Amino acid sequence: MTISVSVIIPIYNGIQDLPDLETCLLAQTFPADQVEFLLVDNDSQDDTLARLRDFSDRARRQGVTVRPLSEVAIQSSYAARNRGIRAAQGNILVFTDADCRPEPTWLAQMVPPFETETVGLVVGEIKALPGDSWLEQFAERREILSQKFTIAHGFYPYGQTANLAVRKVALQKSGLFRPYLTTGGDADLCWRIQMTGDWTVHFAQDAIICHRHRSTLKELGSQWRRYGRSNRYLYELFDVPLQQESPRFHVANRLTRWLLKGLPVAAWRSLRGQAPAIEMVGPPLDLFCGRSREQGQRTAKLPPAAREIEWLESAAVQPDPASKSEAAN
Repeated sequence: MTISVSVIIPIYNGIQDLPDLETCLLAQTFPADQVEFLLVDNDSQDDTLARLRDFSDRARRQGVTVRPLSEVAIQSSYAARNRGIRAAQGNILVFTDADCRPEPTWLAQMVPPFETETVGLVVGEIKALPGDSWLEQFAERREILSQKFTIAHGFYPYGQTANLAVRKVALQKSGLFRPYLTTGGDADLCWRIQMTGDWTVHFAQDAIICHRHRSTLKELGSQWRRYGRSNRYLYELFDVPLQQESPRFHVANRLTRWLLKGLPVAAWRSLRGQAPAIEMVGPPLDLFCGRSREQGQRTAKLPPAAREIEWLESAAVQPDPASKSEAAN
């Protein structure tokens, strides 16, 4: 069976990311006549849209279909993805982001699981691009972006939109992304698809995209606060449990144990070449990430507009088919 595929990538001020992304898309081993790349500019303030049009022309000369699109009404990656979904000609929708770097066999590994008719979602793996900073090495060792954690979620499995594929027909009952949601939209969509249809999820571990980890404490803290906001939003939408906060004395005790025991042991092992140096600061960085997530979870509140869902047949928003009360039953 021939499967037509639409790859949808939202882009905002992506002029720095586009050269590497374009190279990765043109290097895909998946048959070019079975795929289209929909690159959706989300009202960028740089030359992203002009670059996309130029890329479309260059790709056409190589037999690759690239379609530049625009979403200017709503500043949101989820609204941009919805724009791509409506324009898509394929029956398999594959999502990634502008700052991701798909390996050449990415699509070739991502699409075959859909040959099983019950598969509605395929989740690919996310690995780290090489990084020199300690923070990047810390995130890589902790596999912070790995989909093996999201696929094991206790409510329903899900995949991050950095590497996620959806059978388009599955969206007819679930609806599209919530256009005004700012984080957590990947879990939200995957869960609604599973709650409104008998679809299964497949983890394609060899369908790999690479992503650069955060290299500063400010960026790392922002990342984990966003995870916390996502926790809060999904709690308000589906009543899934919030992450329990650690009492301050637990944090103090862990830091004390690290200073008195963990740090000297890790330093000795590092000097002997038995462990990487990053292990010396792993525990306090774990605490930093956890506290940042707790802060995001504690201070966030779902905006009323973020409950709205767009639907495949129109741009109109309709009530949530998987409301919190239904999810709790």
